[in-house]
Amino acid sequence: MAPILNLIGMALIIGVMFLCSNGKKQVKWKMIVKALVAQIIVGIIFIKVPAGIWVIEKISDAFTLVLSYGRNGLDFVFGPLINIEKSGFIFIFQVLANLIFFGALVGVLSYLGILGLIIKVIGSVVGRFVGTTRVESFITVANMFLGQTESPLLIAKYLGNMTRSEIFVVVVAGMGSMSVSILGGYNALGIPMEFMILACTLIPFGSIIMAKIMYPEQEEVAITAKLEIDRKQSGCNVIDALGNGAMDGVRMIAAIAASLVAIVAVVSLLNGILSPTGITIEKIFSWIFYPISFFMGLSGEYTDFGAQLLGSKLVLNEFVAFSELAPALQSMDYRTQAVLCIAIAGFANIGSMAVCVASIGALYPPKKEVLAQIIVRALIAAFALNLFNCFLVGLILSFG
Repeated sequence: MAPILNLIGMALIIGVMFLCSNGKKQVKWKMIVKALVAQIIVGIIFIKVPAGIWVIEKISDAFTLVLSYGRNGLDFVFGPLINIEKSGFIFIFQVLANLIFFGALVGVLSYLGILGLIIKVIGSVVGRFVGTTRVESFITVANMFLGQTESPLLIAKYLGNMTRSEIFVVVVAGMGSMSVSILGGYNALGIPMEFMILACTLIPFGSIIMAKIMYPEQEEVAITAKLEIDRKQSGCNVIDALGNGAMDGVRMIAAIAASLVAIVAVVSLLNGILSPTGITIEKIFSWIFYPISFFMGLSGEYTDFGAQLLGSKLVLNEFVAFSELAPALQSMDYRTQAVLCIAIAGFANIGSMAVCVASIGALYPPKKEVLAQIIVRALIAAFALNLFNCFLVGLILSFG
């Protein structure tokens, strides 16, 4: 039954994207089919093929090892506050603090051109196979590694000549993705790194499918030349890039911590107001998103829970959703763990709309009006991207 539900869910996602499309006659179905076939192949390779599974495991192990090195810096600065046995669980130290190290590492890799080279190579393969423009191929692959505020920096000088459809791809890929600099935070909550890495691999083709159905190209593409990356945006030298990356991590910690304090407090307030009725915000979410959760093909006891997580992710943010999911993972089978982790893996939430408009708009202010006009559609497409990926993962895991 689960595979059938997953297939119906995938079909419904594509159907909803088409119904919401602003150019139904302009949708290039050949491109969509190619991207869909590629997405399925990528999923099968990394979920079922031994070599693909090995790659995911090794990347996951590498991330975990790098995280352990980051703790040396945290131990030096924060001392016993990092030791959970001595100080207990302190969210900002045990979960968020390593973002400083990851931010610094991403900054250095960007400056050295390593990250840019990987993105360009994979992007060229994606573009040639699917038929997307150079900037679309580049940005969707960039979002395997970078988040909604980081990846646009790589194509900042091209924003003025980008079409509305290309900008839509930028926003959808950004909101549907996760930055590698924040994966350590999710992992510290107890979310398996392998699921986060798998979610990242499904971003390029998935974002193309969603974006190019909902907002197909209707203008003349102006950017046809080879893209050049200004690696010095990360800093004037390696040390400067390291420092800038670390400060990006600090700003990320401040933003996440502030939003979580406000969100958790507001939810508690609303639950207090609703207490006479016996209803909670979490319960309301589970009612609203139950139909979507149903198509994940989960066992009855987890369908309500999945709906609650989707609501928390969309209305609040993915950190809240992951913090709700992590304690329950041990009681779940592997497929349920994977499906729920993939479903909420991404920045697609209401707050991200303001973040995207502000951050991309700051890079090229004349495009701010365009961003404001497309942002709601982009949120729907990004949220649908994460759902589509979780249905696909559930479908593949249902066999064998």
